[in-house]
Amino acid sequence: MSKPGPISAKPLSALLGDVFSDAYARQGFATRELVTRWAEIAGPEIAAHSEPMKIQWPRPVEGQPERPATLVLRVEGPAALEIQHASDVILQRVNRFFGWNAVGRLALRQAPLSRQTRRRKAAPPPDETDVASVAGTLSSIEDDGLRAALARLGASIKRN
Repeated sequence: MSKPGPISAKPLSALLGDVFSDAYARQGFATRELVTRWAEIAGPEIAAHSEPMKIQWPRPVEGQPERPATLVLRVEGPAALEIQHASDVILQRVNRFFGWNAVGRLALRQAPLSRQTRRRKAAPPPDETDVASVAGTLSSIEDDGLRAALARLGASIKRN
């Protein structure tokens, strides 16, 4: 019986690289790095509320200079105004990433972001001894449920 040869595992990114490149190319992206490195390019404050959707390249007109593209950003509704005010900074950062004046204009689309937001962990419940000590100061409250809720609230505030 012969031993099997060594298994050479290929990274998933190498296998799916062409698939993703084609999908990004249909959206006008020359490379996928503008999307995957958006937080590094735009900065964490801007990237937390926006993501690039596509780049719209104008059709070339014979005899006229080439015009820069339009970067379409998906932006969370409340942050759209702030990102619109920062559009000059965003354009500078994107063009610095490309190394030439590739993008001349931003277009904003207000919509929920497609990526998953990280959920904050729920705070652990307050310590029972702290709840009991706060509950002892609430003897004037007649409703048991209200007293218990206020004791938990007081213990949580005391902890923080």
